Amino acid sequence: ITYRLVKEYNLMINILRAEVVANKAGELIMDIEGSEQDIAEAIDFTAHEGIEFRILKSGITLDEERCVHCGACTSVCPSGALTLRRDDWSLVFAPEKCFACELCVKSCPVRAIVAVMHLNGTVLAG
Repeated sequence: ITYRLVKEYNLMINILRAEVVANKAGELIMDIEGSEQDIAEAIDFTAHEGIEFRILKSGITLDEERCVHCGACTSVCPSGALTLRRDDWSLVFAPEKCFACELCVKSCPVRAIVAVMHLNGTVLAG
C-alpha cells in the first residue's frame, strides 16, 4: 500500500511507526507530504481498500506567559519557525514554518513550549 501511495499519488512518506502482524490488523503512522488533492485521493484509495485512515497532526504551542525569551529554542529550530525579534529580543513563533520536530520542547528551560497532537481535529496531548 505504501508503495502505491508514493508511486500513484506522488506522496512523500516517512514511516514513523509500524506495527504489522500477519493476518491481523496493524497500524502504520506516517508523515505524508503532497498536494491536498493527491492526499485526498490517497485517502479515498485507502478507504476503498478497506484501510482506516485517520489524520494525525502534530505541532507545538508556545505559552507566552511562561516564555522568558531566552532564545534557547531558536538555536535548535531547523525550520526557522522560532526566531528572536532584533529590535526587542522577543521570541516570534511562525507556526506555518514548524514541522514539529520537537527539538524546541526539549531545549526550553522553562517548559514554555509543549508538543500537541490532533487526531481528526481532536487534541490528544498537550
